[in-house]
Amino acid sequence: MASKLKTIKPLVGTIKPLVGRPKGEKARDQHRRGNQPWRAWYKTQRWERLRRKAFERDDYTCQRSGEICGGTGNDPNTPVANHRKPHRGDPALFWDINNIETVTKRIHDSLIQAEERKAEREQ
Repeated sequence: MASKLKTIKPLVGTIKPLVGRPKGEKARDQHRRGNQPWRAWYKTQRWERLRRKAFERDDYTCQRSGEICGGTGNDPNTPVANHRKPHRGDPALFWDINNIETVTKRIHDSLIQAEERKAEREQ
Protein backbone atom coordinates (compact mmCIF):
# COMPACT_ATOMS: atom_id res chain seq x y z
CA MET A 1 0.00 0.00 0.00
CA ALA A 2 1.42 3.38 -1.04
CA SER A 3 1.72 6.03 1.63
CA LYS A 4 0.25 9.46 1.08
CA LEU A 5 2.46 12.49 0.81
CA LYS A 6 1.45 14.66 3.75
CA THR A 7 4.18 17.28 3.97
CA ILE A 8 4.06 18.96 0.56
CA LYS A 9 0.99 21.17 1.12
CA PRO A 10 2.37 23.10 4.14
CA LEU A 11 5.68 23.66 2.34
CA VAL A 12 4.10 25.07 -0.81
CA GLY A 13 2.78 28.07 1.11
CA THR A 14 6.27 29.02 2.27
CA ILE A 15 7.84 29.17 -1.20
CA LYS A 16 8.37 32.74 -2.42
CA PRO A 17 6.91 33.51 -5.85
CA LEU A 18 9.46 33.45 -8.62
CA VAL A 19 7.31 35.26 -11.18
CA GLY A 20 5.74 38.71 -10.90
CA ARG A 21 6.19 41.09 -8.02
CA PRO A 22 5.59 40.78 -4.28
CA LYS A 23 2.03 41.25 -3.10
CA GLY A 24 0.72 43.89 -0.75
CA GLU A 25 0.12 47.63 -0.85
CA LYS A 26 3.64 48.57 0.27
CA ALA A 27 5.25 46.38 -2.39
CA ARG A 28 2.84 47.74 -5.03
CA ASP A 29 3.72 51.34 -4.14
CA GLN A 30 7.43 50.59 -4.18
CA HIS A 31 7.12 48.92 -7.60
CA ARG A 32 5.16 51.87 -9.00
CA ARG A 33 7.65 54.43 -7.64
CA GLY A 34 10.51 52.54 -9.28
CA ASN A 35 8.79 52.21 -12.65
CA GLN A 36 6.96 55.55 -12.71
CA PRO A 37 9.37 58.30 -11.59
CA TRP A 38 6.75 60.99 -12.21
CA ARG A 39 4.95 59.78 -9.07
CA ALA A 40 7.41 61.97 -7.13
CA TRP A 41 5.61 65.02 -8.57
CA TYR A 42 2.73 64.29 -6.18
CA LYS A 43 5.07 64.95 -3.23
CA THR A 44 6.02 68.49 -4.31
CA GLN A 45 4.82 71.85 -2.99
CA ARG A 46 4.02 72.80 -6.56
CA TRP A 47 1.49 69.94 -6.77
CA GLU A 48 0.06 70.82 -3.36
CA ARG A 49 -0.52 74.44 -4.48
CA LEU A 50 -2.03 73.34 -7.81
CA ARG A 51 -4.49 70.88 -6.29
CA ARG A 52 -5.57 73.40 -3.65
CA LYS A 53 -6.12 75.96 -6.43
CA ALA A 54 -8.34 73.42 -8.26
CA PHE A 55 -10.30 72.70 -5.06
CA GLU A 56 -10.89 76.42 -4.52
CA ARG A 57 -11.88 76.94 -8.18
CA ASP A 58 -14.42 74.09 -7.86
CA ASP A 59 -15.64 75.34 -4.43
CA TYR A 60 -14.67 71.97 -2.90
CA THR A 61 -17.55 70.40 -4.85
CA CYS A 62 -17.27 67.05 -6.62
CA GLN A 63 -17.49 67.71 -10.34
CA ARG A 64 -19.04 64.28 -10.94
CA SER A 65 -21.65 64.02 -8.16
CA GLY A 66 -22.19 67.60 -6.97
CA GLU A 67 -21.37 66.49 -3.42
CA ILE A 68 -19.47 68.83 -1.08
CA CYS A 69 -15.97 67.47 -0.42
CA GLY A 70 -15.55 68.06 3.30
CA GLY A 71 -13.77 64.95 4.53
CA THR A 72 -10.17 64.36 5.51
CA GLY A 73 -7.85 61.37 5.24
CA ASN A 74 -9.69 58.27 4.02
CA ASP A 75 -13.21 59.67 4.42
CA PRO A 76 -15.34 58.94 1.33
CA ASN A 77 -16.06 62.65 0.81
CA THR A 78 -12.43 63.82 1.02
CA PRO A 79 -11.49 65.99 -1.97
CA VAL A 80 -9.22 64.39 -4.58
CA ALA A 81 -7.57 66.23 -7.47
CA ASN A 82 -8.29 64.00 -10.44
CA HIS A 83 -6.63 64.35 -13.83
CA ARG A 84 -9.51 64.31 -16.33
CA LYS A 85 -7.21 62.95 -19.01
CA PRO A 86 -4.67 60.53 -17.47
CA HIS A 87 -1.22 62.09 -17.82
CA ARG A 88 0.90 58.88 -17.86
CA GLY A 89 3.97 60.99 -17.03
CA ASP A 90 3.30 63.79 -19.52
CA PRO A 91 4.28 66.97 -17.62
CA ALA A 92 2.03 69.21 -19.76
CA LEU A 93 -1.05 67.17 -18.79
CA PHE A 94 0.08 66.70 -15.19
CA TRP A 95 0.57 70.42 -14.42
CA ASP A 96 -2.40 71.75 -16.46
CA ILE A 97 -5.02 73.01 -14.00
CA ASN A 98 -7.64 72.68 -16.75
CA ASN A 99 -6.96 68.93 -16.72
CA ILE A 100 -7.68 68.71 -12.98
CA GLU A 101 -11.12 68.33 -11.44
CA THR A 102 -12.22 68.04 -7.84
CA VAL A 103 -13.91 64.73 -7.01
CA THR A 104 -14.69 62.85 -3.83
CA LYS A 105 -12.43 60.00 -2.79
CA ARG A 106 -15.42 57.65 -3.19
CA ILE A 107 -15.91 58.69 -6.84
CA HIS A 108 -12.16 58.62 -7.55
CA ASP A 109 -11.59 55.18 -6.04
CA SER A 110 -14.60 53.56 -7.71
CA LEU A 111 -16.08 55.20 -10.79
CA ILE A 112 -12.94 56.90 -12.12
CA GLN A 113 -10.67 53.91 -11.49
CA ALA A 114 -13.17 51.67 -13.30
CA GLU A 115 -13.25 54.09 -16.26
CA GLU A 116 -9.44 54.07 -16.45
CA ARG A 117 -9.24 50.26 -16.29
CA LYS A 118 -11.84 49.98 -19.05
CA ALA A 119 -9.93 52.48 -21.24
CA GLU A 120 -6.69 50.51 -20.72
CA ARG A 121 -8.38 47.25 -21.77
CA GLU A 122 -9.76 48.88 -24.91
CA GLN A 123 -6.34 50.11 -26.06
